This record gives sequence, structure tokens and C-alpha cells, in this order.
Amino acid sequence: MTRRLIETGVTIMAWLCGALLTASVAGLLGYVIVNGAGSLSVSLFFGDTAPMDALLLRRQVFDGIFPAMVGTLVLVGLSITIAVPVGVGAGIYMAEFAGRRIKGIFGLFFDILAGIPSVLVGLFGFSLAVFLHHRLSDRITPCLLISALSLAFLVLPYLIRTTQTALEALPRQIRITAPTLGASRLQTLFYVLLPQSLSGIVSGIILSIGRCAEDTAVIMLTGVVATAGIPTSLLANYEALPFFIYTISAQYADQAELMRGYGAAIVLLAICAALFTLAAAIRHRLADHLLYGTR
Repeated sequence: MTRRLIETGVTIMAWLCGALLTASVAGLLGYVIVNGAGSLSVSLFFGDTAPMDALLLRRQVFDGIFPAMVGTLVLVGLSITIAVPVGVGAGIYMAEFAGRRIKGIFGLFFDILAGIPSVLVGLFGFSLAVFLHHRLSDRITPCLLISALSLAFLVLPYLIRTTQTALEALPRQIRITAPTLGASRLQTLFYVLLPQSLSGIVSGIILSIGRCAEDTAVIMLTGVVATAGIPTSLLANYEALPFFIYTISAQYADQAELMRGYGAAIVLLAICAALFTLAAAIRHRLADHLLYGTR
């Protein structure tokens, strides 16, 4: 009787916590949407510049968020491109090839890395830019490439741990079936284990996309500026939506300008949702290809 009461109490508490979390997220999203929906207009994106001139890169946009949108997408794409091969590869090594001692040492290192504040990663990126500026080339300053490298370094622990956990959580029956049929260790890994754990791995990638898209502390120290236009190279400065939202909320002149910040927040949320949807679609497509050989 006592055990049943405890189980019921735990179940009720779990439902309450889930409902509270859902209500908090819904309230936050509703607050942003209600305050920012009125500012969503062509002028928010392009300012006084003609939309076609901006899209075709004929004129630079100075008073709209279009360059910040492009900068955010380029930054996230570059960061994930750098981080995913390294993070997933390290996670595979940790789960399938590392010995117990190595796994313990590296696991502690990755856990410490995950707890490092993002501002310290930004300082590291800034120091790297200064070092490369003095030692390698005067052209290297805080820029898009340094920001992407810093963000990739920031999200590596999430990618490594989610990949490792997804692989280690697979049942033993799945692991022994392919070798029993004559598959090599690499064949088992690429044709059985990775497709079965793809959902967990992509969850880590999605988490990393959100982390790259929203972080402000890192990019403030490594190359983002208020008005840079669309980046023309990896060594150029750039604009980004998180920094735009930060500057607007910190020093807005009137209520209309603050509403632009809310509108930019809605756009950032929409971009993140689009990237998450794209990642999920790639996951399903890749899983079908790996499991069934469909094209």
C-alpha cells in the first residue's frame, strides 16, 4: 500500500513538473509573440532599402535585421560544420573504442569542458585572434571564422556526450547480431549501430544548433559588430540576431525600438525552428538510407 502511494505521488509530481515546464515555455513564447508581432514588417527586415536590392546584394541594409539573419545562418552553419565531425567522431571513439581508463579521463575532461562559462570561451577566441594577428597575419582579427571556431569548441561536449550515450544505450542483442552474421566491427558500426542511434545523435546536433544560434557572450568577443552588412569572407566582421537583440534591449531609445527587439526575437525563434525541422528531416532521410538503402 505504501509503495503504491509512493509511486502515485512520484507520477503526479512528474506530471506537475512537466506541466509547469510546458506552461513556462508557452508563457515565454506567448509574451515574445504578443509584444513583437506588431513589429513584423518589411521595414524590420530591410529598413529603407528595397527588398530586391537587399536580396540581390545591390545595396547594404543599415537599419534592418536582414544582415543579422544572414550572419546568424552563416555562423551557425559554419560552427556546426566544424563541430559535428569532431564531436560525433569523438563520441564514437568514447563509446566503441576507448578503454575504461581512457574513457574515465576523457569523460571527466568533457564534463569540465561542458561546464565552462561561454564568456571564457569567448575570451579564449579573442586571445586566439590576438595571437594569430601577431604571429601569423595582420589580416586576422576577431572575425566570423574565430567566432565559428569558438562556438564549435563550446558545443563539442554536447555532441560528444549525446553520441556516446546514444551508442552505449543500444541493447546488447543489436550489437551481437551483425558480428554473428559475419560483419566486421566497422560494418557493424556504420550499418547497424549508427542508424539505430541516429535519433540520439541528431538530438545532440539540434541542441548544438540552438546553442550556437542563441549565444551572445562568445560572439561579442570574437567578431560580431552592430553594422557590418553581409559578411564577405571568413575573416570579415558580421552581424547576428542575438547581438542585435542584446543591443536593442540594453540601449533602446523608445518603445518602438524595443518592439523591434521583440520582433527580432521572433525571427530568431523562427530560424531555430526551421533549422531544427531541417535537422529532423535529414535524420529521417539518412536513417532510411542507412537502414533500407533508399534514395
